[in-house]
Amino acid sequence: MAAGKGGSGQVRIIGGQWRSRKLPVTDVEGLRPTTDRVKETVFNWLAPYVSEARCLDLFAGSGGLSFEALSRYADSALLLEKDRNAAMQLKKNLTTLKCDNGEVKNTDSIKFLSASSSQQFDLVFIDPPFRKNLLEQSCQLLESNHWLSEDAVIYIEMESELAGVNLPSNWSCLKEKTAGQVTFSLWQRN
Repeated sequence: MAAGKGGSGQVRIIGGQWRSRKLPVTDVEGLRPTTDRVKETVFNWLAPYVSEARCLDLFAGSGGLSFEALSRYADSALLLEKDRNAAMQLKKNLTTLKCDNGEVKNTDSIKFLSASSSQQFDLVFIDPPFRKNLLEQSCQLLESNHWLSEDAVIYIEMESELAGVNLPSNWSCLKEKTAGQVTFSLWQRN
């Protein structure tokens, strides 16, 4: 998720307790915040799953997906972000929102997931930087290292041209849509 060149430099929360709040986004190369239109569709899909969910945001970037989930009463969110400046901005934004159930870790998501899990998550956001081959590895590590609750829901955002992604065999696709160069989908662990 990124702001990239010419981006607005902010992310808007579209629903919940912080509806219409705008938060600054650090300008990081490759950062593509999920558009409001896509977020609206995704959070309509996620409506039955967000409240009281423990969320994990693997490539947090702007934090737009986690802030949206927290605004809609997710129990907690752990945001992983490799870029130091982006991670610092995420922490500032949580402070601005007076949010004490969000946590930011400035870390590499693949390294983080390579360890055995210390907790399990109900809702996971996976929107890796495009063309870095991080999607399949992230999904396999989530499953093999027990990061997911029994019936976890996983949101994936990827480049549209990516075909034949090898996801864990016990995940079922609930919804999928393409908007321009992005395909986004919702999966559930069985």
